[in-house]
Amino acid sequence: MIRIASAVSLVVVLIAVLYLPAAYPPPHFLSQLRIEHALNTDVWGHQHALQILSRMLDLHEESQQASLIPRAFTAAQASGQIDTVVATHMAQVSTRLTANQYFRSLDALFALATYRFSVFAQWLPCLLVFVLAAVFDGAMRRLIKSKEFLQHNPEKYALSASMAMVIACSTIVAFVIPVTLHPLILVLAPAGIGMFAGLALAHFHVRG
Repeated sequence: MIRIASAVSLVVVLIAVLYLPAAYPPPHFLSQLRIEHALNTDVWGHQHALQILSRMLDLHEESQQASLIPRAFTAAQASGQIDTVVATHMAQVSTRLTANQYFRSLDALFALATYRFSVFAQWLPCLLVFVLAAVFDGAMRRLIKSKEFLQHNPEKYALSASMAMVIACSTIVAFVIPVTLHPLILVLAPAGIGMFAGLALAHFHVRG
């Protein structure tokens, strides 16, 4: 079940990343970003919304700087006539690629995904306390069961571990889908993962 959920989510993300830029124009993703930024402003306040937007812009700028294809050809230092001609042609090819609507839509989709990741990361340090507490509680429950010679439940372990994996994979898929997401969906995802991870650990049993 866990492997199936991981494989399905990976396939869905790949299909979405490749298909959505062809199905929607760049303004659609940017409009979605503006809508969700307004929602975050209403829910978390202006200050936190600005922090989320600032993190998104920093991540997006870093990713643009890490993209070597456009810069390698436009900023190439030609040492001879042949190198100059090659650099010019490669710069033209690079310009055509980046000016294509599909690539502009892909860039807009990446901006939306980066913004949603920034929302996810905004409250992650606070929620890690809950996640660690849930995992610690699961470990203590497992230890107490072993001391009392109680049987662990493999069905509950499989169900809890699968639910934790499904929530994690669904969160990754949610980064790229072009529909409006309530801010609480991305924020509460780590809490759900921690809760089911703790339950899975409480019922985990090693045969030997």
